[in-house]
This record gives sequence, structure tokens and C-alpha cells, in this order.
Amino acid sequence: MKELVEYVAQGLVDHPDQVKVTESVDRDTVFLELQVAPGEVGRVIGREGKLANAVRTLLRISAARSRKRVVLDIRD
Repeated sequence: MKELVEYVAQGLVDHPDQVKVTESVDRDTVFLELQVAPGEVGRVIGREGKLANAVRTLLRISAARSRKRVVLDIRD
């Protein structure tokens, strides 16, 4: 799941080398924190949060296969 978020985020931003994803697991929940370059958070979130919601949907589908829950936090 971490690799999926990295791949999608690097395709959306101008500085893909500054994309960082941190993953931590607590029982059946996976916490992902996405950090991008300052000023590029809007590119990852999209208009009205549509891109962020699409990424969260992909993560939810991926996590359901392994019976886990995913939380994505986006920061700059």
C-alpha cells in the first residue's frame, strides 16, 4: 500500500523526489502519512478533495483483500 501511494503521488507533483510516505501498523489498521513539497499539497488533494478521495478508495480496496483498515494523512 505504501508503494501505491508513493507511485500515485510522484505522478501528481512537480518534485517527485520530495514525496515521502511513512507507514505504521496498529493491529488491523495501517496508518499512512504522505508528505510532499511545500505548496504541492493541493495537487495531491485535488479540487474538492476528489484526488485524495480516489487514492483513499484505492487503498480501501487494497486493504480489504488483507482484511485491514487504512488511514491516509496528507501533509506538506
